[in-house]
Amino acid sequence: MPSLPQFDQAAFENPFVDELPGEASGDNRPRQVPGYCYSRVAPTPVADPHLLAWSEALGALLGLATPAARGPAVAALAGNLVTASMKPFAARYGGHQFGNWAGQLGDGRAIALGQVVAVDGARQEIQLKGAGPTPYSRRGDGRAVLRSSLREFLCSEAMHYLGVPTTRALSLVATGDEVVRDMFYDGHAAPEPGAVVARVAPTFIRFGNFQLLAASGEIDNLRALADYVLRHHYPELGPPTPETYVRWFVEIARRTAIMVAHWMTVGFVHGVLNTDNMSILGLTIDYGPYGWLEPYNLSWTPNTTDFGGRRYAFGQQPRMGMWNLMALAQALGPLVPDPQALRAGLDTYADTLAATQHALLLRKLGLTARAPAADQALTEALPPALAEAGVDMTIFFRQLSHLAPALVAAGDHAGSYRALLAQAAYPEPGTTAEALLAWLDRYAQRLRQEPAPPSELRAAMLAANPKYVLRNYLAQTAIEAAETGDLAPLNTLFEVLKTPFAEHPAHEELAAKRPEWARDKPGSATLSCSS
Repeated sequence: MPSLPQFDQAAFENPFVDELPGEASGDNRPRQVPGYCYSRVAPTPVADPHLLAWSEALGALLGLATPAARGPAVAALAGNLVTASMKPFAARYGGHQFGNWAGQLGDGRAIALGQVVAVDGARQEIQLKGAGPTPYSRRGDGRAVLRSSLREFLCSEAMHYLGVPTTRALSLVATGDEVVRDMFYDGHAAPEPGAVVARVAPTFIRFGNFQLLAASGEIDNLRALADYVLRHHYPELGPPTPETYVRWFVEIARRTAIMVAHWMTVGFVHGVLNTDNMSILGLTIDYGPYGWLEPYNLSWTPNTTDFGGRRYAFGQQPRMGMWNLMALAQALGPLVPDPQALRAGLDTYADTLAATQHALLLRKLGLTARAPAADQALTEALPPALAEAGVDMTIFFRQLSHLAPALVAAGDHAGSYRALLAQAAYPEPGTTAEALLAWLDRYAQRLRQEPAPPSELRAAMLAANPKYVLRNYLAQTAIEAAETGDLAPLNTLFEVLKTPFAEHPAHEELAAKRPEWARDKPGSATLSCSS
């Protein structure tokens, strides 16, 4: 059997560059770039690229060998080597940031190398984040620091293994250079180690790509981009026509709803749901100040920049998905005779979100669709009860999975309920578990209607409720170790997060509630938009 090629030997295809209008001046200076969908741009070399982490499973899917710590493959993963088949580019897009139109944004520190054909025949684009300035860097340097890069690498892969629609990460490479950042925008800028992440997705096209073309009146480019996406990523919808554009928007809305429903049922908070951070494929994209609920709180956001309005708080994510789709519909309006026809997509989003979230919750609770009205009332009553009790969502559902078989038997389970809450709740002034205790009684009664034997019920619930998620304090611990050259915490965390539904008895500490020391420590609970 022939050996797999190294990354620097991969054959790249370049349909985005070959089929869409772009500018090829090679000028990296920040500037407006009207009339184009992208700019050809070369990555800027770094001092000492060396591999910190590699996703073996994703590498195998792409048909690539695991690289050595240093060498041509890692040079290419850092941007120091551009091979003959690569045509690096930075995409041009705009977007609404915190509800305000920001005009041209674009790939300010991400450079796409092109696509490779995976072993399953799918084409995957590979993009280097932190590889240097582009015309869209504005006031930035195009670089990324180790802390944000490690978090993106880990979370991209962790979300994949949780079953959440997401972009992925192939590698994490240290650059040997320092990058100056003001972590909390408070005037305390400091040098930090730099890094580059190789991100992978079928495409990184966003809602904002279409928004900027529409806002600039570039209707020919808008249509060309829409037709490109239809050809390459939605071929099942048929040739481009006004009717196809409507069906396409409906499908984008459906995929977006499924993504948001997964976020809501795994307790993930994206943190920066600007329209330029919304994938046209319904994938979680751009892992900045994200977080998992600790404790359950609909108004919680991990993003310090969003503390004033909490626009992107956990409970706002369904509404923000709709808001962003409305912005995309407005951008696509010039392509259809009656823009009102796009409202079908918004209806699809609302219906799909509700149905998917309900179905996912039923699965987490070990319930089948036997009593629709009663089940709807049951699932709708759970979030406020979790919030009132200050419960850790991940621990609650995992422990409920273990408890459920005992609840099938009638009897007094008050002691078991209290034990569950002792494990899962963060006791705070004003919290009360009365509503959640009452809910657990209702749930136990409903559970007894299920025909599955207790052992099957428990196994199904454990397969739906992860024990391990990438809590911010765990990522911060791995970051601090990696900054000193110790990669053991990163490697351990990565291995455990690849099988988040397994027990991993040797790593129980990675499933623990957030410790008190992490409540207010920078990077361990909340973060800023700083790289």
